[in-house]
Amino acid sequence: MLPWKRLLRPLAALLLTATVAVVPAATAAQAANAPTRGWNDYSCKPSAAHPRPVVLVHGTFANSVDNWLALAPYLESRDYCVFSFDYGELSGVPLFHGLGPIDKSAEQLKTFVDKVLTATGAAETDLVGHSQGGLMPRYYLRFLGGAAKVNALVGIAPDNHGTTLSGLTNLLPYFPGVGDFLTTNTPALADQVVGSAFLTKLNEGGDTVPGVKYTVLATKYDEVVTPYRSQFLSGSGVHNVLLQDLCPLDLSEHVAIGLFDRIAFHEVANALDPAHATATTCASALS
Repeated sequence: MLPWKRLLRPLAALLLTATVAVVPAATAAQAANAPTRGWNDYSCKPSAAHPRPVVLVHGTFANSVDNWLALAPYLESRDYCVFSFDYGELSGVPLFHGLGPIDKSAEQLKTFVDKVLTATGAAETDLVGHSQGGLMPRYYLRFLGGAAKVNALVGIAPDNHGTTLSGLTNLLPYFPGVGDFLTTNTPALADQVVGSAFLTKLNEGGDTVPGVKYTVLATKYDEVVTPYRSQFLSGSGVHNVLLQDLCPLDLSEHVAIGLFDRIAFHEVANALDPAHATATTCASALS
């Protein structure tokens, strides 16, 4: 077997840990039934208590339904207008999205935010993203005018400074052609490797842009975005949270923190409505 194939297999396997629980077999049926009032309902009008619609941004290999089967209803039940969309689609690859060039995905986010703001009549939105979904919006904020339309960005296990995948991607320079293979076939994966041209451009000059509130939720058990502290941002308006500081019993890893961790969800709600925030503890799992 060629060296690059030997490397690609474990690399793909580790990346795919982020999809095991994200795309169940009943995807088609869920996609038909999941959106309810407030979730992708373009007649939803934000309330006085929650005047900004929430746009959910899925992660790599995920999609606009399965990534949010728990969080979307959680927010909807708290009187938010909630929207989600697919981005980074590759031709001939159904269901698994977030694979295209991240800068192009950010353009799709820009278009979708404009659509949501027009439909709801709101002046600003809040963004909540999981994994790449917490990273990609930062490009929109910095380079595509998003800062004028976004109040807050909440990143759940975002790879803000790239990932080494526990050091695996450090092997890429030793296997000529592997990086080119990833860039050609799954550009988003190459963009998320530590030191990529995309990340260098994004983080040059600072992690944040003025006027946007940033929250990062991380778990020390993250096996995909490593080291986990690389997820944290520096700059004004930043709130970095390690879930285990709030609940030492929380064992969520990269998938669980975004898929069904209600302790993380409680912190999302706090970030969206800081004026009415309540303490997050282990008991928040039952709230």
